[in-house]
Amino acid sequence: MALKRSMIRLTPEERAKFLATGRTLYLASNGDDGYPHLIAMWYALEPDGAIAMTTYRKSQKVKNVERDPRCAILLEEGATYDKLKGVFLRGRCEIIDDEERTLATLGKVGARMAGSTAPLPPEALGPMRSQAKKRVTLLFRADKTRSWDHSKLAGAY
Repeated sequence: MALKRSMIRLTPEERAKFLATGRTLYLASNGDDGYPHLIAMWYALEPDGAIAMTTYRKSQKVKNVERDPRCAILLEEGATYDKLKGVFLRGRCEIIDDEERTLATLGKVGARMAGSTAPLPPEALGPMRSQAKKRVTLLFRADKTRSWDHSKLAGAY
């Protein structure tokens, strides 16, 4: 199995491209009852590779990260086994409670979801300010990465 795992692993460049083109990832934080809290999130990538997301300041995930910053992220696609492709990241989330930073993150995420690689222009951010006042930025940095692309097996299964 080790040979096959090495065959399907994404290169660092492939991982970066996959994360840059993904739409919805799953963020798992640790609930106070010991169970994972799993939630779908839209995101943007920071220049240093960190993943930025926004959420309501009073959300469960913020409470969880305040108590325990360890989180995991999964981004996956593929409708059949031979098309499965994904990245699993384990690391820590930082809560940034700063309205301007959160406004900028909302702009980056909004631009990505609209299909743009450029952030929204400053004039487009105005209507988002009311949201930024209620939200925080979650900044995730991975310290462990796993990835797979079953299409690399070319029918080996």
